[in-house]
Amino acid sequence: MGFNCGIVGLPNVGKSTLFNALTATQAAQAANYPFCTIEPNVGRVAVPDARLDTLAAIASSAKIVNTQLEFVDIAGLVKGASKGEGLGNQFLANIREVDAIAHVLRCFEDADVTHVSGTVDPVRDAEIVETELMLADLDSLEKRAPNLEKRAKGGDKEAQAELPVVNKALDALREGKPARAAPISAEERPAFQRLQLITAKPMMYVLNVDEASAASGNAYSAKAEACATARGVPAVVISAAIEAEVAQLPTEEQAEYLAHLGLEETGLARVVRAGYQLLDLVTFFTVGPKEAKAWTVRREARAPEAAGVIHTDFEKGFIRAETIAYDDYVALNGEAGARDAGKLRLEGKDYPVKDGDVFHFRFNV
Repeated sequence: MGFNCGIVGLPNVGKSTLFNALTATQAAQAANYPFCTIEPNVGRVAVPDARLDTLAAIASSAKIVNTQLEFVDIAGLVKGASKGEGLGNQFLANIREVDAIAHVLRCFEDADVTHVSGTVDPVRDAEIVETELMLADLDSLEKRAPNLEKRAKGGDKEAQAELPVVNKALDALREGKPARAAPISAEERPAFQRLQLITAKPMMYVLNVDEASAASGNAYSAKAEACATARGVPAVVISAAIEAEVAQLPTEEQAEYLAHLGLEETGLARVVRAGYQLLDLVTFFTVGPKEAKAWTVRREARAPEAAGVIHTDFEKGFIRAETIAYDDYVALNGEAGARDAGKLRLEGKDYPVKDGDVFHFRFNV
């Protein structure tokens, strides 16, 4: 599967509670003291997609299998982490391994849950964490730049291509901006990605509010949302405490409980969808009598890559993809109707996968 989102933030903001609810387990120890999560916990969660149920009903599929995302619960960061304070070095090593960041910000008061800074201020908390991440990236690039400059002057073509990218990232970081804010061209993007900068990763804010504020948010979350908008970061308001309660209920009771609280769906569903969008992923489907299954690829992936998600042999021996758009599959009541109406297409190796495509791959090994 290979797409994961790291859950980060200061200690005691609700990271582990959120992770527990996401995975409907108690795999991560949620406790009222810093660093209760020592090793990063990993859990996979289903991506909600009503289209899959519709496809399964049309095809009379015996089984439904959602696509999944991986969430990683990472130890809490404190001020000075970029210099090794707290569990800084371990935190930074773990966060470098994820594809995207879900930054949990505390937007609730609770005398029983201490705040590492003594008061609740989500914007300040965001700045603490993001400053440490930027300092870590700045330190990394400033150590790398002199050798790169020397190699570039000596005629090393790889260094000559990489140096302008490093300098653009350094300029952004020195201005107090994340590396993702640097003006990187499409041609420079591969070199930029090879730098493996933490602040180049896409990020969203998860605004953790008290139970009474789950439906409409509160003054803290409003302040954090304004900050998110200014920084171009998506934000999702949830109550991790409510999500933890819902996760323990039988499925048939969850909707009623949410409705009682004025919620149409779980906040976790929104977090998962936001993470999916943050990673710029699309879903394609395979549908048959045995199962209807959703699969994940990055946007603009070509058909052979999608085939390879199912099995490497499918990619190696790819011939073509029998393709039906989701809307056509539904409107024409399945594969036979789409075929009769001329809506089943044969696509080759250069076909970019579209969100909602229903595929049957032809291959030969």
